[in-house]
Amino acid sequence: MRFSSRNLSTLRRLLCELQDDVRARVIAVRRRGSVRLARVATVTAADTIYVIDALIEETVLAWFARRWPARWPVELVMEGLDDGEAVTFPRGTPVAATVCKCIIDPIDGTRGLMYDKRSGWCLAGLAPQLGTATTLADIVVAAMTELPAAKAGQADQLSAVRDGGVIAERMDLRTGRRRRLRLKPSETRGLGHGFSSFAKFFPEGKAWLAAREERLWAELGAGADVFDDQYMSTGGQLYELIMGHDRFVADVRPLAHRRLGIVSARVCHPYDMAAALLAEEAGCILTDAIGDRLRAPLDTTSAVAWVGYANRALARKIGPVLRRVMAG
Repeated sequence: MRFSSRNLSTLRRLLCELQDDVRARVIAVRRRGSVRLARVATVTAADTIYVIDALIEETVLAWFARRWPARWPVELVMEGLDDGEAVTFPRGTPVAATVCKCIIDPIDGTRGLMYDKRSGWCLAGLAPQLGTATTLADIVVAAMTELPAAKAGQADQLSAVRDGGVIAERMDLRTGRRRRLRLKPSETRGLGHGFSSFAKFFPEGKAWLAAREERLWAELGAGADVFDDQYMSTGGQLYELIMGHDRFVADVRPLAHRRLGIVSARVCHPYDMAAALLAEEAGCILTDAIGDRLRAPLDTTSAVAWVGYANRALARKIGPVLRRVMAG
């Protein structure tokens, strides 16, 4: 199904409204303080689900049941749903009768948020329904909303339709007032004295990844002047690229695991990249590990290796060297 520009704009606003609800719920739950948010609720084939995740998943499902327009039957793909479970709205709609597919990570960056270390993000992307052939490349509407730490006074929300640019707002959490936010990815062509990172959050494969990272910096002549930031949230990493804070991010954990014979679900999944469209619309360059367009299926279990560059010049400079280093 092809959506009109008016329909796309409506769908964008709906995703933003959903994420406003999620943010309000996160803030309310944390203020109550009666729930052990860091307790493990369950473990799925996709990831470990903590209590805070489970609470927010309920919010998402309730919102879709209450607010999603029946004229656009949708299949929901979300971290935390039972493996293989087909969830559609209106409820009971056959997947074959849906016209769009929405992939959501209710909280990306759970581990940092539940300990109140750093903001998490609610991520969502929506594509025309193409069945199992639907991929990240088909997403035409996306939104990401900051789930702030307790001490924060403001929180950001970014949204876009394909080829329409990014709409960015910063909300005052005390008054609810919003103002437009200026986005400007870095235009710098070098890496020195800036942030560029390989994702290596867990012990699995960390030494392998760090060795390739060190070799990359050496071959690029960047050396000790590259700053590392382990933001444990894919949405957060994309945000840092979009805002001009970071110049390069590589999350190639699936390659490390495959090379080392490690079986682990602790990698990036398609729902973590639900808002990739926003980085692309802002002017960043996103690819898979071999430099091709991201085309991971919209599911909850596929491993995604991705690389993000703040601008095209950095992609041309780093990409070929990165691929050579990863192949070695």
